[in-house]
Amino acid sequence: MSISSTEYNFRVRDIILGAQMLFVAFGALVLVPLLTGLNPNVALFTAGLGTLVFQLVTGGKVPIFLASSFAFIAPIIYGVQTWGIPSTLCGLAAAGVFYVILSLLISWRGTDVLRRILPPIVTGPVIMVIGLILAPVAVFMATGKTGTGAAVLYPEKTALILSMISLSVTVVVSIFGKGWLKLIPILSGIVAGYCASIFMGLVDFSSVVAAPWFAMPQFTFPTWNLDAILFIVPVAIAPAIEHFGDVLAIGSVSGKDYVKDPGIHRTMLGDGLATSLAACLGGPPNTTYSEVTGAVALIKVFNPAIMTWAAIVAIALAFVGKVGAFLQTIPSPVMGGIMVLLFGAIMVVGMNTLVRAGEDLMEARNLAIVALIVIFGVGGMSVPTPFSDQFRLGGIGLAGILGVFLNLVLPKGKKEA
Repeated sequence: MSISSTEYNFRVRDIILGAQMLFVAFGALVLVPLLTGLNPNVALFTAGLGTLVFQLVTGGKVPIFLASSFAFIAPIIYGVQTWGIPSTLCGLAAAGVFYVILSLLISWRGTDVLRRILPPIVTGPVIMVIGLILAPVAVFMATGKTGTGAAVLYPEKTALILSMISLSVTVVVSIFGKGWLKLIPILSGIVAGYCASIFMGLVDFSSVVAAPWFAMPQFTFPTWNLDAILFIVPVAIAPAIEHFGDVLAIGSVSGKDYVKDPGIHRTMLGDGLATSLAACLGGPPNTTYSEVTGAVALIKVFNPAIMTWAAIVAIALAFVGKVGAFLQTIPSPVMGGIMVLLFGAIMVVGMNTLVRAGEDLMEARNLAIVALIVIFGVGGMSVPTPFSDQFRLGGIGLAGILGVFLNLVLPKGKKEA
């Protein structure tokens, strides 16, 4: 297929290409709401709407799709258990505002300020913490328990069979898959595990049969909760720097410098507005999807209007009641098998961030920053805050804030100065 123009050109005939892009993102898109208790139909709607907002802010110049962010899985799960969904959504909306503030800062001082505040020595270990904190959730679900391990949902042997089938297929497809198949390892693993679940008689389709074909997504609106804001906003540190990498990646694929035009400040602004809008309707935070970037590289079609069609198809599917009902019939061990690999991969992404930066981790300053971020985050360290008598800052949020603080105050060595 010949390389296409990077100019925005909306054509009806491109609807099939747009649907294919959504298909690539679908497994990861619905995984987040299914794991966190949010509504998958709402997630589809907010992914589509968020992508359209992103295109509006960036002038329709970047061929990229926005959908559910994995980085927020742990804080959403904790937030829902601690404060409930509406309060958690308040924190997620505030995370979007954090992106907007970053975009204004970048517009004012340039991209160097982002690299100075959030260098790899900070973002790498923070990303590692996200994966490591989530590890017990994956293991619990893969062995038939709830995400907290508090209750048993499936017999352990049955759960292990299902989780290992979905895990194995995901790994095999990611390594040996060709063409489009290689872009959908998560979806492939879910399909394999789900088919095995049906064969084992673990799937009840009565809810799917009872669900209407057309139904309004069950939107949920946020309620003010300062504790949730203080807990969730620092988590946005890691996805912010990942966004920068995603924009560079799609630029290298399409041969355009999107950091300059429309500018990283505009793409960050689009991400932030999309995230806040999603949270205000009950959806998970939005982020740029590298799987879709891979699909763009494969078919070499760089027309951003393709993503408009993907967004429209996502919004249309959000109003199909049977879609959400069907997704909620997937047994949790199937998702657990995927999560074992997924959360491990998040940790590896963090490690790779450090490796690619070429930092000497045994240098005293770097060792202190990385060590304290990881141990404070994974170890469950928490500290009281002056903003609320009942809330303590801990986990990923504390790790992120600590990393930024240490990076700014600890003196750099002679080689780094």
